[in-house]
Amino acid sequence: MKILLTGANGYIGKRLLSQLIAKGHFVVCTVRDKNRFSVSEDFQSKIEVIEVDTLKPESLNAIPKDIDGAYYLVHSMTSSSNKFDEMEAESAENFKNAISKTNIKHLIYLSGIVNDEKLSKHLKSRKNVEDILSSGSYNFTTLRAGIIIGSGSASFEIIRDLVEKLPVMVTPKWVLTKCQPIAIDDVLQYLSLTLFKEQTFNMSFDIGGPDVLTYKEMMLRFAKIRKSRLMIFTVPIMTPRLSSYWLYFVTSTHYRLAVNLVNSMKVEVICKPNNLSKLLKIEPMRYDDAIKMALLKSVKN
Repeated sequence: MKILLTGANGYIGKRLLSQLIAKGHFVVCTVRDKNRFSVSEDFQSKIEVIEVDTLKPESLNAIPKDIDGAYYLVHSMTSSSNKFDEMEAESAENFKNAISKTNIKHLIYLSGIVNDEKLSKHLKSRKNVEDILSSGSYNFTTLRAGIIIGSGSASFEIIRDLVEKLPVMVTPKWVLTKCQPIAIDDVLQYLSLTLFKEQTFNMSFDIGGPDVLTYKEMMLRFAKIRKSRLMIFTVPIMTPRLSSYWLYFVTSTHYRLAVNLVNSMKVEVICKPNNLSKLLKIEPMRYDDAIKMALLKSVKN
């Protein structure tokens, strides 16, 4: 099958590419700049690379008409613009219009868990993108994930930076917010195995690991695995702006990303029950195992 992979140079896209190739697919990779995208020689005969900017509708004409499936992994959360939600909506609308002119049978979108009434701007934007993409003339599936644990992911690197740089923390109260982290390897399994699965057509699924934890608990568990001492004290007076600066100065996070992450971290992201794991025969790994694997891979890299 010919699969269109948007965001092929991103954190998820680069990892999903190898899985799609391993399953025998030919992958059309969309990137903004071909010069910043490289793959191993073994992959070069199994992919096509096209330059696409979803904010420029004319560039989407480069998408082949004979694609069978596609992944939408585009987001603008790290953009320096305060209007990233408008950019994401425009990108989704442009992509929907372009992809609807192809032979596509199935589009998969990786979104964020949105089961709270008071969503952050980031999560509202993700849900809006989902609504736009779902109105196209193709089968559509949304997979909604919370915190993704893997070497190189923003969430994992923030946890690592905080734990390794601050043995004693005075933290905002959002560290007591509950979430359901998931290992990057499990995210990739869900993405690859959902493709063309008719039982998932025109549905959305929350995906997460078996552990529901607060951000405080995640940091304490990370410290225990690293055999580091860590003390955390929470205070109710730290504003979102101060929290964002705290992440920005202590971790390697860009300030705009820190702002969006802080706003999202105040929202509980816990999976609604569904049968996707059973359908795809996936048993998600526990948080501690995901951390150990991420640490092992970061050492290898």
